[in-house]
Amino acid sequence: MGSNLILKNANIINEEGIVTTNKNLYIEDGKISRISEEFTPQNEETVDCSGLFVTPGLVNLHTHSPMNIFKGIAEDVSIEDWFNRKIWPYESKMTEEDTYYGALLAIVEMIDNGVTAFADHYFNADRICDAVLETGIRADIAPTLFGISEDFDEQLEKVTGLIEKRGNESSHLRLRFGPHSPYTCSNHALIKILDRAKNIGVGIHIHMSETKIQVEESIEKYGVTPFEMLYNAGGFDVPLIVAHGLWIREGDLKYLNDDTYFAVSPKTYMKLNMGMGKIWELKDRINLCTGTDGAASSNTLNPLEQVRMFALIGKMFNSATEFKLEDMWKMLMRGHKALGFKSGCIKVGYSADLAIWDLKRVNTMPVYNPLASIIYSSNAKNIIHTMVNGKFIKKDERVLVDTEYILKKAYEHSMNIVRRGKGNTKIIF
Repeated sequence: MGSNLILKNANIINEEGIVTTNKNLYIEDGKISRISEEFTPQNEETVDCSGLFVTPGLVNLHTHSPMNIFKGIAEDVSIEDWFNRKIWPYESKMTEEDTYYGALLAIVEMIDNGVTAFADHYFNADRICDAVLETGIRADIAPTLFGISEDFDEQLEKVTGLIEKRGNESSHLRLRFGPHSPYTCSNHALIKILDRAKNIGVGIHIHMSETKIQVEESIEKYGVTPFEMLYNAGGFDVPLIVAHGLWIREGDLKYLNDDTYFAVSPKTYMKLNMGMGKIWELKDRINLCTGTDGAASSNTLNPLEQVRMFALIGKMFNSATEFKLEDMWKMLMRGHKALGFKSGCIKVGYSADLAIWDLKRVNTMPVYNPLASIIYSSNAKNIIHTMVNGKFIKKDERVLVDTEYILKKAYEHSMNIVRRGKGNTKIIF
């Protein structure tokens, strides 16, 4: 059987950061079918990758994609005011269409930055699923649940129905439960959510130990850290994405397992003055991955920017010899394991979810070390192609959706948000 696509004469950077040169990648039915030094002409499309670098696509393991509609709306405020006086009041009046166009805007930005899969945590998740399937990216969607809501049981039923309905709809889509956090979900609510997750066979995605005060208040109120609270509810019995986990404690490490992944977003931590926490110190003992948080806090959805900041902060406050390029690259790639799309490796049988880089540009030349060029110098313009399942979603530097239409609709909805103004919220950060 012939290949659907051949990437000819490519330089490959695999998930370990190892570089091999002048290889031909044959892609068939969305998967890598052969890697060879010999080029065998086929009738299918051939892309000349001479001088280019082919890598697995990037993963954004924690974001709130619809919040692109709020980009820049809450600046120069404390984290308490960011939540309580800005974001949650605006979100209380958010419509499903705001969610949809915010998600589309976010997906375009992520594709442009070489992201082939992301993990989302938000409400109106049905519309986020629509945006994912319309754009060709992959996503793991966690509909947000607030255990303190008066209609929690009703929301849990609704989310359960959505996961059962859409969880197997496409190879591009996964769903899991999204309890917001231990401070907005009681132990009773967490147990209910986790029982559903176990019954359906899915994981959870939850905000944990974001601030030092959260951890201290949890110990004062419940006698346990947020991690111990989640453990007591059975939260480590299912696949787990920990959003942030910035202030994890040494004693919490015993609860973790190989299916626990941390999505860290240092740009948000700096912007909202959240402190260093423990993640830099524990980098070799936990499964660190890269997230961006939402654009209302991080302003961009670029995993490379986040890992770059993570490395530089680590070097500044620890040692210039640590946070090595290979380790930062593995951190970028590790998110693939958390999502389970059989992507993230350039090996026969793996999904052809790839980014193709041109490093022969002013911002990245000369290329002594391609990992250094990508992690410390590159930007979206260096990514000339992005593909998922062997199909281009960005080609020749252009994202293959109607970007102008999405920008127009996103602008209209942002103006509506301003006109509607803030509502009331019972949730307090």
